Amino acid sequence: MEIEVTSSSSDIEKGVIHSQGVAYLVWEDLTVMLPNFGQGPTKKLLHGLSGYAEPGRIMAIMGPSGSGKSTLLDTLAGRLSTNVVMTGNILLNGKKRRLDYGVVAYVTQEDTLLGTLTPRETIMYSAHLRLPTSMTKEEVDDIVEGTIMEMGLGDCADRLVGNWQVRGISGGEKKRLGIALEILVRPRILFLDEPTTGLDSASAFFVVQALKNISRDGRTVISSIHQPSSEVFALFDDLFLLSGGEAVYFGEAQLAVQFFAESGFPCPSRRNPSDHFLRCVNSDFDVVTATLKGSQRLRETHKSDYLMNMATAEIKELLASKYKHSPYATRARSRMRELLATQGVEIEIVKGSQAGWGKQLLTLTRRSFVNMSRDKGYYWSRIVIYIIVAFAVGTLFYDVGTSYTAILARGACGGFVTGYMTFMSIGGFPSFIEEMKVFTKERLNGHYGVAAFVLANFLSSFPFLVAVSLLTGTITYYMVFRARFFRYVFFCLNLFGCIAVVESCMMIVASLVPNFLMGIITGAGVLVSYNCLTHLILFSSYFILQQLSSNFTRRVALYRES
Repeated sequence: MEIEVTSSSSDIEKGVIHSQGVAYLVWEDLTVMLPNFGQGPTKKLLHGLSGYAEPGRIMAIMGPSGSGKSTLLDTLAGRLSTNVVMTGNILLNGKKRRLDYGVVAYVTQEDTLLGTLTPRETIMYSAHLRLPTSMTKEEVDDIVEGTIMEMGLGDCADRLVGNWQVRGISGGEKKRLGIALEILVRPRILFLDEPTTGLDSASAFFVVQALKNISRDGRTVISSIHQPSSEVFALFDDLFLLSGGEAVYFGEAQLAVQFFAESGFPCPSRRNPSDHFLRCVNSDFDVVTATLKGSQRLRETHKSDYLMNMATAEIKELLASKYKHSPYATRARSRMRELLATQGVEIEIVKGSQAGWGKQLLTLTRRSFVNMSRDKGYYWSRIVIYIIVAFAVGTLFYDVGTSYTAILARGACGGFVTGYMTFMSIGGFPSFIEEMKVFTKERLNGHYGVAAFVLANFLSSFPFLVAVSLLTGTITYYMVFRARFFRYVFFCLNLFGCIAVVESCMMIVASLVPNFLMGIITGAGVLVSYNCLTHLILFSSYFILQQLSSNFTRRVALYRES
């Protein structure tokens, strides 16, 4: 049987795609296992997969849920978790080498963006974080505008991205913005984890069409996808169909229908090809059939759908066996051997960001300050609450004096103000989580390091922390204490130090517990810790006099009455 070959290699030879800097990715006998660690049998996630991806073409990794799509994508991108074991070879242009930043880019399934920025600002800040410091502002602006136009973001470039408090751009526009951030530095290989998830058919088509345009520029594009529409499926050049971690088909996407027909499972004329492929290899259909067994309507379906008369495991095994001995597999192996010999094509390796550390710090500080300024939940709402509480406390303790009996009231007032202000830091937790997610994604993609982010976050929050400390400290101090000026300065500095430390603790909690609800609980537990609760409040004699406490509780207090 003759199979028509439409490889990008012929285009490269003709000069349509320049060979300098292109990336041919080949993987051989790729197996990924999850060790049992004494808890049960070892689980194989991928079973000896082999394949290749070429520049100028876009590949779809398709299969039902749990088939190994994301595992294969993470394996090829070098993002496997440390608790799994991989065997086999992954070669770039015929050589084993690490897929460094600048050569590859990875677009995650989740849209991790700062909702207070516009797409233009988001891309601009990313450009300043990663492009060489030697580039002029005009050159950076040209790259940013070109990327915006390439991804079709011109109409929404100056609208806010949007978050939990502000409605912004659409889901499809967010997906394209996420892709735009990764193609800024013109990577040779682009990995995408289900970029059309949650999008309608029109938005999904727009996203994949944008990927198609990117591939035509000589880039290698590999994307996992669950169940594309027929229009979206037609845009893919190659298809890697998985089921249970095994290859059912690998080759040109448009020839997959022909392969299924030759294997005895022709696609009905009015059915989406991707729906038909998944119907043949998705074991969930067996569960549905068993659940509805005996239904009259199901018996009628059995007569019209020949697939209902065979178990999915049987169909998958037959397809996998047919493919291994088919001309499609023979052609794939032949092409792999050709690509393994492609050792003369070198690509420039760029490790990490090309921007200087100082430029990264300045850019991150500016971006974080803009985010904090626009996010009403980060500081502004807390500032309003702080002012209201400060006036309320000042009214209750107004001019209590300096007598011996007023000492307890003054101490209680100071303890309450400090404790309340630090505890209110938990109010910014949603914003902390959003910022930490962005940091985690950008750090994994090599945009910048931890030190630059931590210092930039402190510098950007410094004006807000000073404002909070001065406003609350001034109102409370001059309504209650009215002591000398240097003691007022010391009081404000003490408030600033307490708030700064607790804000840092909340950022640590946000990095360790990214779940919103669990983060709130953990943060509250940290703030109302043993030292704060026991030593500063319970044993301050504000809630209970120390002489009324038991001997044990008096012994663990920080002081004893003389």
